[in-house]
Amino acid sequence: MMKKLPILNINDFYFEGETNEFYANQFSTHLSEFHTSITKPHKHDFYLSVLFTKGCGTHDIDFNTYNINPGSLFFMLPGQTHNWELSNDIEGFIFFHTKSFYNLLFPNKRLDEYPTFYLRDNLKHIQLELEERTVYENYFSTILKEYRASNLSKYRKIGLLLDLIYIDSNRLKIETPFNLHKTNRQMLYYKNLQQLIDIHYVSLKKPKHYADKLNITVKHLNKIVKTLLNKSTSELINERIILEAKRMISHGELTIKEIAFQLEYEDYSYFSRFFKKNTGLTPFEFSNQF
Repeated sequence: MMKKLPILNINDFYFEGETNEFYANQFSTHLSEFHTSITKPHKHDFYLSVLFTKGCGTHDIDFNTYNINPGSLFFMLPGQTHNWELSNDIEGFIFFHTKSFYNLLFPNKRLDEYPTFYLRDNLKHIQLELEERTVYENYFSTILKEYRASNLSKYRKIGLLLDLIYIDSNRLKIETPFNLHKTNRQMLYYKNLQQLIDIHYVSLKKPKHYADKLNITVKHLNKIVKTLLNKSTSELINERIILEAKRMISHGELTIKEIAFQLEYEDYSYFSRFFKKNTGLTPFEFSNQF
């Protein structure tokens, strides 16, 4: 059985409200209350949004580094690995929620309808302009105010506000890896492919495996992926394997050979060559960075 990295559960955080499926706080308060003991990159089992209003730093998400400045807005999916380095004067707002919290409030909508949440290389970071910052600071501060109050239908109002944040964020002119106005059928295939890869990347490593599950030919599948991402299906599969390998290496609990075995590479030498081909580093070289 594959060993999973530890994941912070939403129940690990103190809740002022009546539900343990939504949490909000000022960022500096959140850090002092919960993050002083968290020193390693880690995952969550919830959707996380944070808006920085003061200070600077860097935010590493799945081994990509983003600069933090006033107006930096971040969205994270469950399971993504992250860590940050922050200045002492850092400030902002943070909230997170479970998938069921959103689904209960919006039974006819899905979070993965938003590109922010259905792309693996999702729109993790948005740098807001000054006028946009005012709008988002109002959204986040109102959510926090509601969360701390005992108003009638407070979570319905919070849900509407967070949905406005998701809607407005996907309306911003953000550079994305493909044209979001491609046919719905192509997008549906792509979303299903991504979900299948996330489930089966350890045991199924060939495009044919996924084409069969989608009931289309490998040629058709490769054409869809090429049109939308200018990549091959094999590249998508390999990227997911490499991402998990990086997560496991950075966590530091397993040897490289054990990681190769967990990812179902019986030949360690082959895994090492595969890793270097896709990252430019050997697993040991990457491990030394952490």
